[in-house]
Amino acid sequence: MKLLVVGGGGREHTIIKKLRENPEVTEIFALPGNGGIAADATCVNIAASDIDGIRDFAGKNGIDYAVVAPDDPLVLGCVDALESIGIPCFGPRANAAIIEGSKVFSKDLMKKYHIPTARYETFDDMEKALAYAAEAPLPTVVKADGLALGKGVIIAQTHEEAAQAITDMMEGGKFGHSGDRVVIEEFLEGPEVSVLAFTDGKTMVPMVSSMDHKRARDNDQGLNTGGMGTVAPNPYYTKEVADRCMKEIFLPTMNAMNAEGRTFKGCLYFGLMITKDGPRVIEYNCRFGDPETQVVLPLLETDLLTVMKAVTEERLSEVDVKYSDRHACCVILASDGYPEHYDRGFPLNIPDEVKDNVYVAGAAIKDGQLVTSGGRVVGCTAVADTLPEAIKEAYEIAGKVTFENRYCRRDIGARALAAYKE
Repeated sequence: MKLLVVGGGGREHTIIKKLRENPEVTEIFALPGNGGIAADATCVNIAASDIDGIRDFAGKNGIDYAVVAPDDPLVLGCVDALESIGIPCFGPRANAAIIEGSKVFSKDLMKKYHIPTARYETFDDMEKALAYAAEAPLPTVVKADGLALGKGVIIAQTHEEAAQAITDMMEGGKFGHSGDRVVIEEFLEGPEVSVLAFTDGKTMVPMVSSMDHKRARDNDQGLNTGGMGTVAPNPYYTKEVADRCMKEIFLPTMNAMNAEGRTFKGCLYFGLMITKDGPRVIEYNCRFGDPETQVVLPLLETDLLTVMKAVTEERLSEVDVKYSDRHACCVILASDGYPEHYDRGFPLNIPDEVKDNVYVAGAAIKDGQLVTSGGRVVGCTAVADTLPEAIKEAYEIAGKVTFENRYCRRDIGARALAAYKE
């Protein structure tokens, strides 16, 4: 089988490595891929947002199956475009990807179908948003409606910060048209949990839970990033919590999307907060999380392509999706200065002894040498029998990958260890 994977980061590298385990796979094309992914797939310089280019390439190269991984192409209708020329895909169509593409849509969906989430109001008028925020309890959360690379959420500690966030989004265009509308919602407290789930619109199969670390610096300090590391499973996600989530959140969301005529097929990501009153939805994503994928897929024991095709063909209930009962930790090595200003173009060395455990997010090939090209450069993942062992081994792997100005958090997994019981 000839496969096409849309995207070019660490998530896509993880997916590609997992797909390669299937003996039927003869070739994988990554559009656009990156310098590190080039070791495991044929990279083609077509942007993930170039829907026409992706469709044309797939049609001309006899692609048998496609995986559309990032949010932008999903929201833009990449799956719809590929399906229009007869290529089966893993990923939701545009009318379902709106669950991530518009926070206003997702919040209104939860309100309509009584799915537990934070109280909120939405605004397309800046003056009304400012007036509401001036009276809102603190801290308060301001979110851009559309996609913003995971950075369109501001937790305002003061009314002045809330007003600045609203002004930056709605008047300053900080996130382009994504900030034309904003959601202002109550601040929830409790452990955060990420749960990715396979769904074909009829069956919902949650994957292993995980814990992301969004802040750039140790002790959850610094700016929000795309994610500086993850562990799985998340010890705060107990069986009791999982059962409640399935009953109160996961299945109701699947059913709500069906009722709206927006059947979701693919990977549905639930960002959850375990509050004193029970689990609440912080956000939905319409795709595999990054870097959650780098710990969840290494624990998947069932063949990934088999699961994906079952989702596409709406027969997920026929597949026994199994996961290891071990633990995984991913440590992100970033360019110092990320997510703001950082230098790139430094030689990147990934020793052969660890390359199977390293997922490349931001690298290019220059004069035959792998060099850094992004803020997040690689994810280093270890799987072990216990969480402490997985964390220790992930840092050992990270220590063997070298490039100038490398930076990583030193406390990935620390919060999880506080609740971990062997």
